[in-house]
Amino acid sequence: MFSQKTPKELARDSKGRYFLDRDGFLFRYILDYLRDLNLVLPDYFPEKSRLQREAEFFQLSDLSKRLSPKVCKDDSISEDISQSDPEEAAFLSAVGGSIASMETLRLVPSARSANPRSPSLESRRSGYITIGYRGSYTIGRDIQTDAKFRRVARITVCGKTSLAKEVFGDTLNESRDPDRLPERYTSRYYLKFNFLEQAFDKLTEVGFHMVACSSTGTCAYASNDPSEDKIWTSYTEYVFCRDSSG
Repeated sequence: MFSQKTPKELARDSKGRYFLDRDGFLFRYILDYLRDLNLVLPDYFPEKSRLQREAEFFQLSDLSKRLSPKVCKDDSISEDISQSDPEEAAFLSAVGGSIASMETLRLVPSARSANPRSPSLESRRSGYITIGYRGSYTIGRDIQTDAKFRRVARITVCGKTSLAKEVFGDTLNESRDPDRLPERYTSRYYLKFNFLEQAFDKLTEVGFHMVACSSTGTCAYASNDPSEDKIWTSYTEYVFCRDSSG
């Protein structure tokens, strides 16, 4: 990969080291593969397509082939899946056997066709998602000019894994809890953006509504001089709920 690029094409950091702007979480599986050329993935691993893209970037053609789905002679979809992943194998088998039926279903109007992002009322799963953030702002002596409003360092997501992925999709950072099963709960996910209203919009679009909110706050001075700026810090949680009835 390095021999096919000129030094000017490869980014470097301030110390002159090569910088590869790739997915750090998926790189762990690239390293595992390079150690013994064996591909071992967790029981539930929904990132195979993204891992294949990483393999193509690092020019690991054999790894890319192992991760790519295969189309059999009967137009069914199959994939080389380890025996430790029976749920995914069953899912792919069901998808492959239903291709003809799906062509017929496209002709039948449904509630989902009107709004593809919102699941039908029958398929919606009820549950709770808690959004939390730790924020800070500074109030100076001249409040009108020196007030620096809400600074959100990170928005955390707590709840069932499958619900969190349904709501936030690719904007959900799972690096702190990568192998969590879909029906398990987690409090270690966070979002890739820092706008609370964006998180609220995503929850509202799929039928969630806020049912509770709590917040704590403290105030401190930037120095021992009481006339200096006051720094306020707070932690706030918003609880959202969705009923199966919509």
